Amino acid sequence: MHTKTLFQKLLGLEKTVVEGVRLDDDDVLVVSVRPTAREQLRCPQCRGKCPKYDKGSGTRRWRHLDAATSMTFLEAPAPRVRCPRHGVVVADVPWARSGAGHTRAFDDEVAWLAVKLSNTAVCELMRVAWTTVGSIITRVWADVEAKEDRLDGLSRIGIDEVSYKRGHKYLTVVVDHDRRRLVWAAPGRDSKTLQLFFDALGPERCAKITHVSADQADWIAKTVTWKCPDAVLCADPFHVVQWATDALDEVRREAWREARKSGQTQTRGKGRVYSTGDAKKLRNSCYTLWKNPDNLTERQKAKLEWIVKNNPRLYRAYRLKEGLRYVFTVKGEAGKVALERWLSWARRCRIPVFVHLAKRITLIRDKIHATLDHGLSNALVESTNTKIRLLTRIAYGFKNPQALIAIAMLSLGGHKPTLPGRKETH
Repeated sequence: MHTKTLFQKLLGLEKTVVEGVRLDDDDVLVVSVRPTAREQLRCPQCRGKCPKYDKGSGTRRWRHLDAATSMTFLEAPAPRVRCPRHGVVVADVPWARSGAGHTRAFDDEVAWLAVKLSNTAVCELMRVAWTTVGSIITRVWADVEAKEDRLDGLSRIGIDEVSYKRGHKYLTVVVDHDRRRLVWAAPGRDSKTLQLFFDALGPERCAKITHVSADQADWIAKTVTWKCPDAVLCADPFHVVQWATDALDEVRREAWREARKSGQTQTRGKGRVYSTGDAKKLRNSCYTLWKNPDNLTERQKAKLEWIVKNNPRLYRAYRLKEGLRYVFTVKGEAGKVALERWLSWARRCRIPVFVHLAKRITLIRDKIHATLDHGLSNALVESTNTKIRLLTRIAYGFKNPQALIAIAMLSLGGHKPTLPGRKETH
């Protein structure tokens, strides 16, 4: 096999002719290449054949995957062409994306590694700067995004926000319940941010949205009602039950404070006051009250039995929490009947926080009915948020939210990057 052909195969170059290979003084491998005759003088945007305008900036280099332990660069002329649609632009090359200083193979490998490893590990392995990794994954995602309209065919969506950085830095995320994937994300968590999604969707596709699951944030409900007036809003069961759990915990803290006021405390070194007796048991019972009955350990079951005997009011609050959870367990018409019974019970339970909760739930009764009828929840969104947080931790954080969005879309948007020379797997 001819040496030039051998290097073409080893470097994985397609539609490219190798004209020469040399080793610089710094042990950097430089491969002189050119596009094949059919690929020369093409516009990088429309890929149309165009007349040559000038030589441009002369010879350029593109960073390629290392050959063994040697850094490798591709070197080629970079003429400019005159496109009837896009004007004077630098001619496209088959081995690199437009405007990039790295080859496609290099970009794809960095993107694949960024999904799996920390940015520090990727930087050391690929010998690139921290900011370069963010630029590459943003570029790779833009290339993937241009090939497919990810917002097409949406009908049932979930909306939520996720914190990605200290200082109240949030992303608003939208998932597709039918395809079970992330379809959109943007920095911010307010009505203006969410409006960007519906603006990108357009009026016609907004009209096709039938169901939206979300927590009870006002900015989500108002924006959805404005942009998709015919969509059914579904309350997220987890957040609704969480309200009851918070109310239960408030009742537990009240009982604990009353026990401390009755003298069930002890002062130890440095004047610190510690709970004793019933106050100590109430303080340590929070996990018992939060957990579902089926998941209690033997020790926690014993604590619950103690609460039944010694604090009927707290046990009544616990049963109210479990009663609301039961509503979402049975679902459908049975769930609606259970909800009405729960509301009647909560209104006359003589526990102020649960009376207030009953009023709050009455205001969103229609949304809860929609959840019981259609079975939608924000579980998929919460799972997506957890994975975004994991990506952030693996990368040791992102300075640029666009880089985080790009890697989240590559990992969770149904278009995971593949290694160069490998077949795409799903």
